[in-house]
Amino acid sequence: MKTVAVRPGGRADRLTPAHYEPSRVPAEVRRYAGRPQALGVGRPGKIGLLELGFERIGARTELVKHYQKSPLQIMRPLYFDPARPDLAVTLLMSTGGGIVQADRLRMDLHCGAGTAVHLTTQAATKVHRMDADYAAQQVFLHADADAYVEYLPDATIPYRDSRFYQRTVITVAPSATVLAGETVMAGRLAHGERNAYQVFASDLEFRRPDGRLLALDTVRLTPGRNGGGVTGPAVLAGHDLVGTFYAVTPLAPAAEVADALFRALDGFGSGLLFGVSVLPGDCGAWLRVLGADSPAVTAALRHAWDAVRRLLIGAPAPELRKS
Repeated sequence: MKTVAVRPGGRADRLTPAHYEPSRVPAEVRRYAGRPQALGVGRPGKIGLLELGFERIGARTELVKHYQKSPLQIMRPLYFDPARPDLAVTLLMSTGGGIVQADRLRMDLHCGAGTAVHLTTQAATKVHRMDADYAAQQVFLHADADAYVEYLPDATIPYRDSRFYQRTVITVAPSATVLAGETVMAGRLAHGERNAYQVFASDLEFRRPDGRLLALDTVRLTPGRNGGGVTGPAVLAGHDLVGTFYAVTPLAPAAEVADALFRALDGFGSGLLFGVSVLPGDCGAWLRVLGADSPAVTAALRHAWDAVRRLLIGAPAPELRKS
């Protein structure tokens, strides 16, 4: 693996607010801005940075650029997909026990021309209780020409009284394919904690390299007292998990991708609700799933991932074996 570890100080602007602060924060989250009595924004350990660059070298994809600042880090890319031995499987990790107030995290993930990359997290992302300020995470993912990229992190779990904003910007070349997913739980279900967070906000953008917006998925969950603000039929409809899967690709017509997603979940059972549609401009398709059981939603999303993978590249989804 040809990895270049860029040392702190190589780019002084990494530690300026303009780099690690979101350019815009939703009003639902921004109203909680404040100064914690403990470590505040910008203090040691509060800015997590991760920059990865992948390139096609020979018969497989290699990690050629790597900069990390705690609490963000990675494991060495692995190559264990028997159907795609060129695929670099990379686990995104945190040295802490989760996201806490005043954290500002940013990941810049660049997948060069012709690369094959799978990006996922080591475990669920836990967002802890907050009494001052909020936490924010930004992900900027670029897929260059003919790249095949999967960005499928585990679920985000917002704990009681947490305030979290996540912005994900995925820039996809016209000839590239990106499969991306996002799952949010209502809280620590095993503790009987449901929709006790103060706000969960997410913006997911798909763009072309010239900046043109392909699709925007905006989520604003503000439960309010007793969690009633997110349990209605137009929101979570009383379910404990919401999962979304997106496929932006030129490898198959959008209608075929949507049909594959629908067939994958049709009759899946487990009390799931789901909907499938093509994305704007027929650039791909997407799926949203609601469920009350974490293993069932996880299995449904994996089934969808496997179906789209088989359609686009003729290969099944590999077993990741994180535990």
